[in-house]
Amino acid sequence: MSRWLLALHSSTPVLGVAALDVDDPVDSRRLITQPAGRGLTNSLLGAVQDVLPAACWPSIARLGVAIGPGGFTGTRLTVVMARTLAQQLDCPLDGVSSFALMASRLAREAPLASPQEPFWIVQDLPRRGQVGGVYRLRPDDRVEELQVPHLLEEGAQPSPALTMAENVAEDVGRLLDLCLLAHRRQEPAPWHEVLPIYPTSPVGVV
Repeated sequence: MSRWLLALHSSTPVLGVAALDVDDPVDSRRLITQPAGRGLTNSLLGAVQDVLPAACWPSIARLGVAIGPGGFTGTRLTVVMARTLAQQLDCPLDGVSSFALMASRLAREAPLASPQEPFWIVQDLPRRGQVGGVYRLRPDDRVEELQVPHLLEEGAQPSPALTMAENVAEDVGRLLDLCLLAHRRQEPAPWHEVLPIYPTSPVGVV
């Protein structure tokens, strides 16, 4: 019987869903991205079923979800779905920030002087300031998140810094790979510890 891993990413207006069979991780790999935006409520379930039909959900062995920072509603919807599935299936749930997922990609695209040293990823928020997190690449290509993405003080100039850039297809694929690695290592990942990252209040600046 197949054992599936499922990864969800909706921290941007583009939804990413990916899945694979742990016993055939290359040929079974499935991945889609599609614009979602405000229509995510209506499209999420169908997109997940396009990648992994509901009949296969009882065979999910582990899940991964991007926890933000991102849009309040979009991030919350996939986190709630992932938490619900993990709870009902009694399986691990890996929550990874969207900045951590893109860290190695951004470091490759804009090479750092010393990628093993800590670096920032920053994002400008219209009328809300700047969000940033701190990362370090490990020799095994895994990423350490030294500071979770958070709202920076006004006038802050973090350095060295890379600008957040979206590539949901690559990032949800990386999330799936991290999920597979954690599955093989049998790493614990309680579903109830996975929560969305909201650097700013959805009802105004705090």
